[in-house]
Amino acid sequence: MNNRKVLTNLLWRFAERSGAQIVKFIVELILARLLLPDDYGLIALVTVFITISNVFVDSGLGNALIQKKDADQTDFSTVFFFNVIWCVVLYGFIFCIAPYISKFFSQPEFTAVLRVLGLQIIISGVKNVQQAYVSKNFMFKKFFFATLGGTIGAAIIGIWMAYHGAGVWALVAQQLFNVMTDTIILWSTVKWRPSKVFSWERFKGLFSYGWKLLASSLLEAIYNNIRQLIIGRIYSSGDLAFYNRGKQFPDFITSNVNSSIDSVLLPTLASVQDKKDQVKIITRRAIKMSTYLMAPLMIGLASVAEPMIRVILTDKWIPALPYLRIFCITFMFYPLHTANLNAIKALGRSDLFLRLEIIKKIVGIIVLLLTMNLGVLVMAYSLLFTTLTSQVINSWPNRKLLQYGYLEQIKDIIPNILLACVMGGIVYPIKYIHLNNIVILLIQICVGMSVYLLGSYIFGLESFRFILRIILSYVKRRSN
Repeated sequence: MNNRKVLTNLLWRFAERSGAQIVKFIVELILARLLLPDDYGLIALVTVFITISNVFVDSGLGNALIQKKDADQTDFSTVFFFNVIWCVVLYGFIFCIAPYISKFFSQPEFTAVLRVLGLQIIISGVKNVQQAYVSKNFMFKKFFFATLGGTIGAAIIGIWMAYHGAGVWALVAQQLFNVMTDTIILWSTVKWRPSKVFSWERFKGLFSYGWKLLASSLLEAIYNNIRQLIIGRIYSSGDLAFYNRGKQFPDFITSNVNSSIDSVLLPTLASVQDKKDQVKIITRRAIKMSTYLMAPLMIGLASVAEPMIRVILTDKWIPALPYLRIFCITFMFYPLHTANLNAIKALGRSDLFLRLEIIKKIVGIIVLLLTMNLGVLVMAYSLLFTTLTSQVINSWPNRKLLQYGYLEQIKDIIPNILLACVMGGIVYPIKYIHLNNIVILLIQICVGMSVYLLGSYIFGLESFRFILRIILSYVKRRSN
């Protein structure tokens, strides 16, 4: 796999994620002005159950198809038919238990909202194997058109319904239309179709690898969303809305950078899984590059958070400010997790992957139980501790597998982190200037970008030089 092809697919994936997230972000800002925090609290609670259910949609088999070097039409068709049948059964279960969940959280509208929004489980089941096929064959350009088409259509519907007083149903329609349109476009542009074949032998082989990733993903999904369930049960919908709104901004950035790298990194590493020295080189490059991009974005966002919220969301969302800053620091280290875990998956060690998830979740649950009655803010702060411990745990196996341990990884990213912190220290005090919030925000953004790029040039950061070489090479080819 040459660097040019990897970079091209990474750029297409990044363009797809960025385009979709930008449109979605703008829509969220408009809806935040039209809808009440309680509407977002309800949809956030429902989304927790949809997110956990979607883990079962994949069942780890999508990653198994990507990891298997000789996966053929029989493998893909087998996984497709299993997914569709399984998703119908899963939706039926969600449909039946919805009233009981509604009663537990004392949310009368919950039943209808969960039953309607839960339809995306079946739709995602139809789309899942197409996504695996696109990823395995490095056809990430297909994702761009499918995702952007669904997002734009969903944006129009969501805003129109919210403007006409639909309340929480505007958010339901937006999400459901998005995944449905995304699936239709992907099926129209990707030529793969299932054959009338199902092999139990192939299924068992794929599932032997995939079930460990399923269990790992399930632990991750439950753990990542259990705070929302606790906040929704012990505290209020408003508290949950502010918590989720604080998460939204850093998640908007992280999902673009991290998910783009994640989706391209696994098939890239899997293609060289027999050459550990190559796996180490690619993993190291991914950690350096993603941190170089993520650190200034997260530190910068934390530094401009207050004027940004006042300008974009209005003062009614100011209680989300501390949560936003906490999530910025937490998400800044996500590329470290992603690269280490993808290396482990690419080497076929899904058993090791599962053990890591169990250890991390035990630590996380203990911390959560100790903080859940101390307030929503304390629960959020506990994420900083669990993030640090998870970094060490995720990187530990690669100390032997790749001879690339945690201390060496930290040494690789320290220059990026330090420069981002210097930038944040310069940007943050600008908010005290007595100017309009919009003007302050624009000044902060311009100063932050200038400081980081100038610092990268002066100190000759490796990732900066790498990106610059690629850009100059691309410009040279275009000019010829």
